[in-house]
Amino acid sequence: MESCSLQSSTITTIPASLTKCGFIEKPFIHGQFLKFPNLSKFAHPRKLKILDIKAQASGAVKFSSGVIEAISKEMETKDENLAFVAGATGKVGLRAVKELLKLGFRVRAGVRSAQKAEALAQSVKEMKLDVEGSQPVERLETVECDLEKPNQIGPALGNASVVLCCIGASEKEVFDVTGPCRIDYQATKNLIDAATAAKVNHFIMVSSLGTNKIGFPAAILNLFWGVLIWKRKAEEALIASGVPYTIVRPGGMERPTDAYKETHNLTVSEEDTLFGGQVSNLQVAEFMAFMAKNRGLSYCKVVEVIAETTAPLTPMDELLAKIPSQRVEPKKSVAAELPKSVSPKIVEPEAPSSPSQEEPAQAKTVVTRPLSPYTAYEDLKPPTSPIPTQPSGKKENVNLVEAVSTPDTSDPSPESASRIAETEPAPVETKTARPLSPYAA
Repeated sequence: MESCSLQSSTITTIPASLTKCGFIEKPFIHGQFLKFPNLSKFAHPRKLKILDIKAQASGAVKFSSGVIEAISKEMETKDENLAFVAGATGKVGLRAVKELLKLGFRVRAGVRSAQKAEALAQSVKEMKLDVEGSQPVERLETVECDLEKPNQIGPALGNASVVLCCIGASEKEVFDVTGPCRIDYQATKNLIDAATAAKVNHFIMVSSLGTNKIGFPAAILNLFWGVLIWKRKAEEALIASGVPYTIVRPGGMERPTDAYKETHNLTVSEEDTLFGGQVSNLQVAEFMAFMAKNRGLSYCKVVEVIAETTAPLTPMDELLAKIPSQRVEPKKSVAAELPKSVSPKIVEPEAPSSPSQEEPAQAKTVVTRPLSPYTAYEDLKPPTSPIPTQPSGKKENVNLVEAVSTPDTSDPSPESASRIAETEPAPVETKTARPLSPYAA
């Protein structure tokens, strides 16, 4: 028997036909037909293991079904401690990144260029935390992501469970007519669609006061190429996506500095309530970070935020508790206990138990009746006159009985029958006055 060997081609890329069992359904090995002329001499040629064919890939990459399933499970389960911030180099986004790091989050910061990423990392390095531990910059990861290119958003989100959208058309580009439409609506919608596909647990978006109002001051702000109209369309897209959301509508943030919070306290209102006001970028960033940490308090709410000197210093959880949710938050514990509570109601044998409960009630009524054995003879009492008469004497009663009995046999007219039917209740009245003894007859 002749021995032959085959050489496999070098695999430089992973084939598309990768299944759970490994590399199959792909012709990797090439060569010529094999002929074994002396193979008929062996009794069991099928049991011979002649060829040991191996497909070697450059880099020694190995895949198995367990690895693939583990990767898919990791993509489905989100990291509750990981947040993605869009517009991380902006006024609100930069402060939001810092506040999230203070609360212990790991942050994936979406930036459009590497230069802005270096400035962000340098700003985070200058942070000072009260609690000793790991440096905040170690929990920061900058990701290059352009929200106007949808194919870059999905990989940038990674395994984040909460998304903070802090983007908006720049005030410096006043003459850019397409700015509000591209940034405030289209780029935000691209992020919403990617977050919906990634099944994130919460989406927090910064909008503006007056997005759903007509008149002053919304009309003045809409002179900036309809910025509030496009922000409102982004809000509607987020609400319609089905992702748990929180929409923050702050007042004017241009003039207040970070020291604004020292003299002005936050106050919140329901949607379409406030007409004006101011708040600092730092206060909005702190509020958004608190929402990311306490998602149950901010579940599906639209919050309008301003800061006032007359407002009392109120904890943020109490401020959020005042705002009603637009959806009912699902509770896992109730859903898990629901089948258990329903099954006993169906299986409970209520119908068989009801006769047993009624029988004691009947026994109680029997006990209340008199125990005398002569109660069975109550039906054998002598007849009485059906016509009530005055108690003049016994003879008159006998005559009346005879007078009533004789017309019944002689004249069976319908008038007499009705007359007797009307007088039938009379014996019931006299029956209770008679003695119960059977010897009264």
